[in-house]
Amino acid sequence: MLTTVQIRSLKPEARPFKVPDADGLFLIVQPSGALLWRFRYKVLGHERKLSLGTFPELSLQQARKKRDEARAQLVDGIDPVEEKRQRRIAAELAAQTTFGLVAEEYIQKMEREGRSPATIKKARWFLELLDGIAQRPIASVTPHELLDVLKRVERRGHHETALRLRSFAGRVFRYGFATLRTEKNPADILRGALTVPKVKHHAAIIEPKKVGELLRAIEDYKGRPETLHALRIAPHVFLRPGELRQAKWDEIDFAEKVWRVPAERMKMKQPHAVPLSRQSLFILQDLRSLARTSEYLFPALHTTKRPLSDNTLNVALRRLGFENDEMTSHGFRAMASTLLNESGLWHPDAVERALAHGEKDRVRAAYHRGAHWAERVRMAQWWSDYLDELRIGGDVVKGKFRKRA
Repeated sequence: MLTTVQIRSLKPEARPFKVPDADGLFLIVQPSGALLWRFRYKVLGHERKLSLGTFPELSLQQARKKRDEARAQLVDGIDPVEEKRQRRIAAELAAQTTFGLVAEEYIQKMEREGRSPATIKKARWFLELLDGIAQRPIASVTPHELLDVLKRVERRGHHETALRLRSFAGRVFRYGFATLRTEKNPADILRGALTVPKVKHHAAIIEPKKVGELLRAIEDYKGRPETLHALRIAPHVFLRPGELRQAKWDEIDFAEKVWRVPAERMKMKQPHAVPLSRQSLFILQDLRSLARTSEYLFPALHTTKRPLSDNTLNVALRRLGFENDEMTSHGFRAMASTLLNESGLWHPDAVERALAHGEKDRVRAAYHRGAHWAERVRMAQWWSDYLDELRIGGDVVKGKFRKRA
């Protein structure tokens, strides 16, 4: 049997040669002076050699321990060389299936499924925030690692972002599970681990007299005409800010008096039709008379190839003197929802359809897509007339207002 002193005294020769230890363990002395540990054994009558490491990085005692572990595998019917090859393949596969690569693949799937550009952009932002685990094999990511990333975001005060980040990570892990890259979802284990912030509703003016003040202030807006027209039509059509500012002219049917918003721009991914009142049509015709060559109703300031930025209308409201906790561009929807429902004149489902709120019951949703169209047309005109009365400060048509429960 070899000793460490003997090993250190070995001198290289012109050709490699072997120096045996015991039980199949031996050293190969290379002409370069490198000393390579090998374990020789037989499987089904065939001789095989297992590479264990190099001396002195792997000491004599360590080499013997590895030899003994390999011999134990042979007793269990495991070929050590094949086992080592499988571990190498698994490691290489793991390196090719990092969380970041699987997440990127998942985002590409979202794109193929027609998710909106805004949704895709947000997903890529989430992936940037998850940089702490992006290079880790997805199957090896632990709940502790993911929680550490989420807590860093939460400690900066971004509680809502941390919650959404956990949700996105969970979807990536589920996709990884469905595509056989992982067998666990650490994000599920972390449900309840993050602070749930108090829900903040979009600020909105819902008192009729103050609505009139807002509408008069909008008419006095001295900024860009496109922004003025966006502010003017927003109260009439109930669209979400993103759905409004990204509007294109080919969606407007002046003859049929309908604005058809495609599914890809709608939050619920369902096409949405908006009946246009006389007032809405007038605002749109006035906007078209500006004759700016753009596919967008409300093009950006420096280019006609993009719509207004997402904060333009809120900035305009601030310029008009309405603070962020008083009125937002999203608040026009809350204004309409509150006052239309309180009027008692319209079926609640008609109001919900006008706001393009999703119906969880698919059968009910299919029915209601067309069931209230005629009522919605009447409601759109009544609402625009009502806004005019509020704006000029005249007699307000109150209708049969419901009593609050």
